[in-house]
Amino acid sequence: MPYLMRDGVRLYYEDHGHGLPILLSHGFAASTGMWQGQVAAFQDRYRLVLWDMRGHGASDSPDNQAMYSHDHTVEDMRAILDHLQIHQAVIAGHSLGGFMSLAFHLKYPARVRALILQGCGPGYRNDQARASWNERVEQRARTLETQGLSVLGGGSEVRVSTQGTAAGLAKAARGILAQVDARVMDSLPSIQVPVLILAGDGDTPYLTGTTYMAERIPQATKLIIANAGHGANVDQPDAVNEAMRRFLAQL
Repeated sequence: MPYLMRDGVRLYYEDHGHGLPILLSHGFAASTGMWQGQVAAFQDRYRLVLWDMRGHGASDSPDNQAMYSHDHTVEDMRAILDHLQIHQAVIAGHSLGGFMSLAFHLKYPARVRALILQGCGPGYRNDQARASWNERVEQRARTLETQGLSVLGGGSEVRVSTQGTAAGLAKAARGILAQVDARVMDSLPSIQVPVLILAGDGDTPYLTGTTYMAERIPQATKLIIANAGHGANVDQPDAVNEAMRRFLAQL
């Protein structure tokens, strides 16, 4: 299996196909397994790069909590692209991976050909709302530490993914899932690349964030996927793949 070592942390990645590169980042408690339907559909015409975030899947789960952060995640994404000699790519992500795709664009806009965001929001500007989110994140981390992977729950994207340790996921929750500021939200109007925003019609917690982003990103296209939950690409792969196919063909 291919790995990249960065800052002493081993990151698992996959590299499929040839053509325009697409970097796919999973959501919290998911892994590269959630993207297999997209690999099968697109590897004959695009280059799909999948990877597992720190604390997830086949990547390492360092003991030091300081090794998990938004900045570490953005630099992991950059390092994988550098390792594969990819200067510019479509940056795509689900849920936490979608938020981190926006964070990657904020730091490295010249390396982003387009964005595909599924089932995610742009973070919080309101301090109280951010604190409430972080309280839920902390509770989830503590539950993972005390009860293990059996309490994961989540949508279809979690069920088709594999995980290493509950302790790693707990640290990833505190360091990557937690929200720290409004930089990503404030960056939305300045995004100048094409953006596809997807959400399942049953993904109630993220429908408001989907609309918010679509109204503020200048070149955004929003599509709600019928009969789908949070993991829309797993629930309705044909519909999501067709939306991605039309979007990518315009690039």
